Amino acid sequence: MPLLDHFHQPLRRRLGWESLHSGWATRIADDLNARWLPPEYVAAEFTELHGRVEVDVTTYENTVDLAGGADGGVAVAARPRHWSPPAATFTTTAVFPETVEVRVLQTVDGDKVVAAIELVSPSNKDRPRERQSFVAKCAGYLASGASVVIVDIVTERHFNLHNELARLLEFGPGTDLPADTPLYAVGYRPVIREGRAEHDVWAYPLAIGRPLPTLPLRLVEDIFVPVELESTYTETLRLRRLI
Repeated sequence: MPLLDHFHQPLRRRLGWESLHSGWATRIADDLNARWLPPEYVAAEFTELHGRVEVDVTTYENTVDLAGGADGGVAVAARPRHWSPPAATFTTTAVFPETVEVRVLQTVDGDKVVAAIELVSPSNKDRPRERQSFVAKCAGYLASGASVVIVDIVTERHFNLHNELARLLEFGPGTDLPADTPLYAVGYRPVIREGRAEHDVWAYPLAIGRPLPTLPLRLVEDIFVPVELESTYTETLRLRRLI
């Protein structure tokens, strides 16, 4: 199924990008689990579209004792007091990037993230701080040894997040995609070779009306699985009744 433009009319009216990305992440995770991942790995989608807010625990002074009180009602016990830090030196604004991703976890020794597939949202390409926050998250995965795939089909903003990641990690000359390539899919594999830290990169420009590629995703050492964007995208459109 050729790639469609989900960010302009008429398709935007029929299926918002949030539904597309959420469904596509699920299809990718399902395909990896059903066909490619060894038993000690599992893929799961994770979506956070509106930022994260931590409520100050001092908001709550009580906690509920579900065992019930003496009169059969619900007893309310005082919440244990915790150590309180000193006042912060200063407070700044923060950016929590929107996230639509598939995480591949190794489950043998706890749930260790070994790979992440990032579906770029419009917010990720918006202001400089949002772009920096997104590439910092990807850089953090790579620094931990996890492989990363970035898929960007957002047509309403033209910033190239791969190029920003390449600059942050100092990939060097010749590693940028052309400036007129706003749509792309890129896979990254961190590796140590002969004592040198390197990144293997597979970069594919995308275009509306053209098929989507299959990207390699490293699990551990030289064990790879394919991320089949074309078949999972087509299945997402079928289930959303677009084809």
